[in-house]
Amino acid sequence: MSAKDGFGNVPAAFGDAIASDPTRPLLTFYDDATGERTELSGTTLENWVAKTANLLVDGCGLMAGDSAGIVLPPHWQTAAVLLGAWSAGLVVDHTNPTAAEVAFVAADRIGEAPDGPDRFVLGLAPMALPLREVPAGFVDYVAEVRGHGDRFQPVTRVRDTDPALADGTTHAELCGAARELAAARGIGPTDRVLVDAAAAPDPLTWLLAPLVAGASVVLCANLDPTTLDRRRDAERITHVLS
Repeated sequence: MSAKDGFGNVPAAFGDAIASDPTRPLLTFYDDATGERTELSGTTLENWVAKTANLLVDGCGLMAGDSAGIVLPPHWQTAAVLLGAWSAGLVVDHTNPTAAEVAFVAADRIGEAPDGPDRFVLGLAPMALPLREVPAGFVDYVAEVRGHGDRFQPVTRVRDTDPALADGTTHAELCGAARELAAARGIGPTDRVLVDAAAAPDPLTWLLAPLVAGASVVLCANLDPTTLDRRRDAERITHVLS
């Protein structure tokens, strides 16, 4: 079932978002502290999502219903991790995970990493550069994920009624909440949505609401307010989410 039918699941919503034009920019990431600008088309993000899902299923041996603890800020790599986990049928805990079958944690938040057999660290460096030093007990996500396949065939179908979040929220409920938020903000499929990462850390806001609406995202970390007007023009922004 397509996410457009009123129920749906996150992988279906992602598929809908890129189906009309996989080459258009789907997620553009800025970091005003480093000067980074990374732009991903639907095809490129889909490639990262597939690699992540294959890492989870083939590399970690995880199955639908297993848990993923995610301690990451809004970032284009975080989008790949979240969508990859949901594509593999995992249940995501992005609030305060203490234990999970697999964990993804930012390098500057190692102390918050949940316990689990597989733990990946993300440096979130420009151009997805690997870490120079990997903390003991962790594997560098960007170094590991590159070796996995560019296509993902789910072992089991992700159902609308499957839990998507650790609090029991189902895929249908999560997609429904994202659609409601998009509708409340007037976001549609031709829109380009700027999101201040610091003001909107919940993936429902910075990732899923634009995604289910078919819009594209300009995600800004360490947003410099003096760049906002210029960025609106350069990126053809139609909406701002915070």
